[in-house]
Amino acid sequence: MQAMTIEDVLKATGGTLLSGDIHQTFNDVISDSRKVTAGVLFVPLVGEKFDGHEFIKAAFDLGASAVLTQRDTELLVDKTIVKVEDTLKAFGDIAKYYKQKYNVPTVSVTGSVGKTTTKDMLASVLSQKYNTLKTMGNFNNEIGLPITIFGLEKEHEAAVLEMGMNHFGEIEHLADIGRPDVAVITNIGQSHIENLGSREGIFKAKMEMTKLFTKDNTLIVNGDDDYLSKTKGMGEYKVVYYGITNPENDVYAKDIENNGLNGIKFTAVVDGGEYPIEVNVPGKHNVYNALAAICVGREFDVPMDKIAEGIRSFELTKMRLAVEEYNGITIINDCYNASPDSIKAALGVLADTDKNRKVAILGDVLEMGDFAKDAHYNLGKVVKENGVDLLITAGENMKYLAQGAKDNGVENIVSFDKTLEVCNYVKDEIKSGDAVLIKASRGMHFEEVYNTIKNK
Repeated sequence: MQAMTIEDVLKATGGTLLSGDIHQTFNDVISDSRKVTAGVLFVPLVGEKFDGHEFIKAAFDLGASAVLTQRDTELLVDKTIVKVEDTLKAFGDIAKYYKQKYNVPTVSVTGSVGKTTTKDMLASVLSQKYNTLKTMGNFNNEIGLPITIFGLEKEHEAAVLEMGMNHFGEIEHLADIGRPDVAVITNIGQSHIENLGSREGIFKAKMEMTKLFTKDNTLIVNGDDDYLSKTKGMGEYKVVYYGITNPENDVYAKDIENNGLNGIKFTAVVDGGEYPIEVNVPGKHNVYNALAAICVGREFDVPMDKIAEGIRSFELTKMRLAVEEYNGITIINDCYNASPDSIKAALGVLADTDKNRKVAILGDVLEMGDFAKDAHYNLGKVVKENGVDLLITAGENMKYLAQGAKDNGVENIVSFDKTLEVCNYVKDEIKSGDAVLIKASRGMHFEEVYNTIKNK
């Protein structure tokens, strides 16, 4: 982060200087008291089970230059303290101010499925020509996005920001902080449908990304998606479509060659030219992610050979369809999160393996509300279609999937209530020669299942 002053903070937040020096500088903005080091601005956040204000004195003891507060705070002699109405809002306001002060061309990525992989892929593409900042992991919410923005340095020439949401208004807020020049929406699925009511609601929430767009902005969307294909003419901004099934998309793929766990090859049709593309991670769905990256590369004038190299060489974020081999067991570690659409894609990857037995270990998809029963049950047919030999489930919702799988002819099914019970079962059940998919929503903590199998 480039140095800022308390005067900058007052301008960004409208806060009040309670004590200290308006010219005090700081070299980072930290919300986690455990990561405070000398010279930072500490922003104490308030959660259901914690209050960062309890660590203000400790932050100063560790060398913090200044702190924010939304509480009536004991004034400390010779310490710089700024009072704001809401420290979380101020955290975002400072990030917005910093982003505008040290602005670089910016791409945002959102969508129901594929945000993180698409973000990683298109950041790799832009890095072929520009020094690129990208969201690490999936730091894509009102805390993670500012943390990413504070990583902007003077040498950066582009930024890729992932933006997630589970309620209306969140994407609009994040877009206001990050101010993207180009936005990518990967698809409209069923993630967080409990809070948003329908796919139509999810579409409206994702399209909040464009509320601040002008004729100078570009929206890049999956033209094969039934909602996103209708975005042309919704604003004065430019819209670029990519896809597989419709040659009328601006960028599309043909001659797709599925090489199983070794990845995908296809021909990208771009501006009338045809270009060979290699994606070295499995899953046909990654063709869409690569097409989105191609569209972004074109907007940033990256040559096609460099775009192809960026796609070929990109690396996945951990626990995202990571294929690993331990003791003769092929593990497809996709346990970071789950939605009905991402489970379908992951089961397709499992089907591409050549192991003796295909095992799917699946945990609940959360935040589905009244849609949970049907969404899980319908996945049972997908389990059958992808040749799963053994289905192991955890959670209440997955009992519906297990029933759907049974009704579609899957014979070997074992269901548990808790993740720990799955761990105890797989210790002896999973053997050399198996291919194992591990996938569930974050709240199911399926990394415990992964660690159990890995350490057999």
